[in-house]
Amino acid sequence: MATKLRLRREGTKNVAAYRLVVTDMRSPRDGRFIEILGHYNPHKGGKEKLTVNTERATYWIGTGAQVSPAVRSLLKLAGVTVPAPKSHRKGKPKTEAAAPAAQ
Repeated sequence: MATKLRLRREGTKNVAAYRLVVTDMRSPRDGRFIEILGHYNPHKGGKEKLTVNTERATYWIGTGAQVSPAVRSLLKLAGVTVPAPKSHRKGKPKTEAAAPAAQ
């Protein structure tokens, strides 16, 4: 099963709060999830704004779960080291490909 760490929207209209969840990649944003890793409330300040279970987050990252860009930045704030996303580009970089053509 391909898993992903992403945000799940909670709260009412104009007062959004989010949960950090591990979910199957095929499930919808607010659909079924495997585990709740923490909470993020952008309306609060200080320590109440972000709570993350760092031990479980590193476990899921270690198992190969992909991390969404928003969750990646939140995990950095929480002090969890997240590996850089893998590039799926094939072929040579543009700088190397342009150099032989100039000769």
